[in-house]
Amino acid sequence: MSTVPPRARVIFMGTPDFAVPCIGALHAHRRVELLLVVCQPDKVHGRHSEPQAPPTKVAAQRLGVPVAQPTKLRSGDFPELLRELAPDLVVVTAYGRILPDALLALPRLGCVNVHASLLPRWRGAGPIQWAVAAGDAESGVCLMQMDSGLDTGPVLRRAAIPLRPDETGATLHDRLSALGSAVLAESLDALLDGDLRPTPQDASAATLAPILTRAHGQLDFALPAVELERRIRAFHPWPGAFSHIFGNDGRALVVKLFPGVSIVARPAGEPGEIVLDGDAWIVPCGEGALRVSEVQLEGKRRMAVAELVRGFRLPPGARLVGV
Repeated sequence: MSTVPPRARVIFMGTPDFAVPCIGALHAHRRVELLLVVCQPDKVHGRHSEPQAPPTKVAAQRLGVPVAQPTKLRSGDFPELLRELAPDLVVVTAYGRILPDALLALPRLGCVNVHASLLPRWRGAGPIQWAVAAGDAESGVCLMQMDSGLDTGPVLRRAAIPLRPDETGATLHDRLSALGSAVLAESLDALLDGDLRPTPQDASAATLAPILTRAHGQLDFALPAVELERRIRAFHPWPGAFSHIFGNDGRALVVKLFPGVSIVARPAGEPGEIVLDGDAWIVPCGEGALRVSEVQLEGKRRMAVAELVRGFRLPPGARLVGV
């Protein structure tokens, strides 16, 4: 008489939208008992200062999976909770914090990370955006055995996709989120059976993808147009791409630029100087120029340049500049 083997006891750790499909992959797998979803604490958003639950918390609650949101991983009740649950495996996707060694050593099968890059390229917090900003030909997902370093563990499985010419941070985020959950689902049986062979990373080829800040969205028009066009796509929707222009009252106003700018021949003028060309701005760069047909001026809605210029008169020699 055959017996059904016990399901593996699994804990998932992840916080943003990117991680949500992995919860579904684990929950649906016949050999997995999803014990707990661990995510960052609720954060205050919006003008009314109301706490907002992370997307993974919302997804877990819909599936009836318990949720933990510890403020500390090394102390308090959380370490004891993990010991009581005695997981066989911990799966991590964009959790947002470094795991302590005691947690890494706890599961029988260790901790694995679904990472949104082709390691060792783009270790760190912003691999999706930096791949687009750098003009990489491809990106992908790695299933990695975690160690105490920053995305330094051996790779168990990888899957690559080509980047599209119009790829943005938003589109690549969604594509890699779906790819990550697919790689996880396809790897679970082999992972639980110990059949995945770890491949050490080549540390000499590693690049760092630093966490994004608003400052990364500030455009420097002394750079080549091709680099700025990639940054505009990479940092959409956050932190966005922006510069400043001085308004009619002499105040510096933020100007946001959006994907869809094109690279054109460079006209005469200093980097950042705005040249009107029908329904668009032509903005000289260090090399080449950007043709901008849509912007958002501080305090205004997103609009076509043709509409903006009817109500916003540019002074002679107006430039997009840093402040």
